[in-house]
Amino acid sequence: MIEIKLFKNYDLKDYTLIDAFPGVGLVGPMAGSYMIEKLKMEYIGYIESNEFPPIAAIHYGVPMFPARIYKDDKYKLVVAMSEFVIPANVVFELSRELLAFVRKNGVAKTISISGMPSTKPSGVAYITSPDPNVIKKASKLGLKTITEGVVAGVGAVLMTNSSQFKVESMNILVEVNPQLMDPKYAEIAIMGLNKLIDIDIDLKDLEEEAKVVEAKMREMLKKMKETPEHYTKAQDEATGPSMYA
Repeated sequence: MIEIKLFKNYDLKDYTLIDAFPGVGLVGPMAGSYMIEKLKMEYIGYIESNEFPPIAAIHYGVPMFPARIYKDDKYKLVVAMSEFVIPANVVFELSRELLAFVRKNGVAKTISISGMPSTKPSGVAYITSPDPNVIKKASKLGLKTITEGVVAGVGAVLMTNSSQFKVESMNILVEVNPQLMDPKYAEIAIMGLNKLIDIDIDLKDLEEEAKVVEAKMREMLKKMKETPEHYTKAQDEATGPSMYA
């Protein structure tokens, strides 16, 4: 069972939900964590499940839930992120809960940020969406669209199910070398996000912040290996062993 719990009632009508859960290349966590720090986003809630690893994230000496929700009122953003790989067996349930959260709170759109493996990363952001108007807008902004391929994880389920609830949804995908964690990947994703929803997130400190995110994720993954076997198995299925080598 998965529950999204907010600390109090917030007005999130017409906000944009950013899915920044871990995937190939850690593009989502790098981009999401940077936005949270740079915009000084407010910590407004957390995601809880008995299928999540029994770990706590400690930041500035304070234990915190490892799957959290943040918001920024200036740009009307809500970021959902975790410091562990979402177990494959709960991806569908988490996605459904996020959609229920979106509908309940009047969130206008969802944007997932993730990486896709490539032997020769192109250095550009790609967009995919079930909404032809989103594709048209992205093309005008100089963003490339994907005509064939596969999208996986929470972002894939959000995108394929959101249209039936009249929620605009899209994925920002960055080609990555799956054996490397490069801050450039997060920079490409945020540049695409800046264009898509007309915001201005300064990127000058991203490389330094990405190194901090990498250290946090490595520590969390180390802790996960000490937890029951099915968490480690879920981690390997979701990311592949080479991602953190």
